[in-house]
Formats: sequence, structure tokens, C-alpha cells
Amino acid sequence: MTNPNELTPENSALVLIDQQPGIALLTQSIDKASLINNVAALASVARVLAIPTVLTTIDAHGALLANPIFPEIASVFPDLTPIDRSTTNAWSDPRVRAAVEATGRRKLVMAGIQTEVCLAQTTLGALRDGFEVFIVSDCSAASTVEAHEDAKTRMTMAGARPINWIAVTAEWAPDHAVSGAAGLLEVRSTRGGAGAMWSTLNQAQGRAPVATD
Repeated sequence: MTNPNELTPENSALVLIDQQPGIALLTQSIDKASLINNVAALASVARVLAIPTVLTTIDAHGALLANPIFPEIASVFPDLTPIDRSTTNAWSDPRVRAAVEATGRRKLVMAGIQTEVCLAQTTLGALRDGFEVFIVSDCSAASTVEAHEDAKTRMTMAGARPINWIAVTAEWAPDHAVSGAAGLLEVRSTRGGAGAMWSTLNQAQGRAPVATD
């Protein structure tokens, strides 16, 4: 089956921006446990579906404190080294742009912390260079709810499209018979929140005996 959706595993790449504990501590727009759960789910889905992925960090090797990427992401991509930088605008770093260009994809699924700073600046830069950007709002966080919403408005007015991780997953894999379906079901069942109930039910049907009467 040909994927009819706007986002497919063949036309898009994932860019995760500064998903780090030290920056997450500055945010209040989303519960931090939910943020980590959501971005770990998005990363896991990308891994299952072999979506090209770029990871970035800011000042991860600080002079006083190390601030690495969330371990929940690092464990999903053990062979992928985040591109560390000192500027808030990841798009201004030639290494980040080169990594994105190397994917060959023009549709970028982006999530980052903070929404109003690093994510917004990077998104606006990519849009100016002709990329399509989908901002995963529930995998991003800002200093306040108002800052998060203001940043989303700014980015969408510039042409970005907001989406959440469940919707991204459904866009990438609308067919439940897709290769990697078992892996996707595992992600949904462990990190899908209310949607996990559907995944659990689905798995139970596969284990249930077939009625013969």
C-alpha cells in the first residue's frame, strides 16, 4: 500500500533539538514526565521506521555541569552522536544544516526545548531555506504555557504546521500491516497514554483463542 499522507518515512526526517535535562528544568508548559515520555516515544517510532534523525544539543559539555541529551533518547539512538553547539539557533550551525541536507528530505519533523527560543529560531531558519517544518508540540516545552503558545503562533504564521507525536506516528504508518508494526505496537503500549489501552486490546486479540462454535 502506498502511503497517501503528507508525512511518510520516505519524505521526512526527524530533528530533535536540545532535549536535555538542564534545559527542561527551565520549562513549565508541560509536565516534565510527559515531555520525556512523548519525545522518547517519537524517537522510538522514528527508530522502528528507519526515519533519518538528527540530534542536537547546546553546551552539553559545560565548564561546570554536563548536560547531555535525555538518556531515553540516547538509548534509542546509541550510534548517533548529538551535534553540540553554543548558539541557540541550531540552523545557524553548518554541521546541523549539513546533517539535515544529508538526509535528502525536505519535510522536517522538529521538536525542541525551549519552544520559544531554540525550536523557534531553528524552525524559522529552516522555513526561510525552503524546508517544510512540522513542529511536534507535545514533544516541546517552553518557560510558560503562554510562551509555548506564542511561539507556536509565530512559527505557524511563518508556515510551520503543528502536530503531536501520535499524529506523526499515524502519518508515517497509517497501515497497521506495515513493516515494523510490532515495534510500533510496543511503543504505543508502553508510551501511548490512553492510546495504550487500544494497543493492549489489540495485542490481547492476537493471544486470545479462536472460537470454533
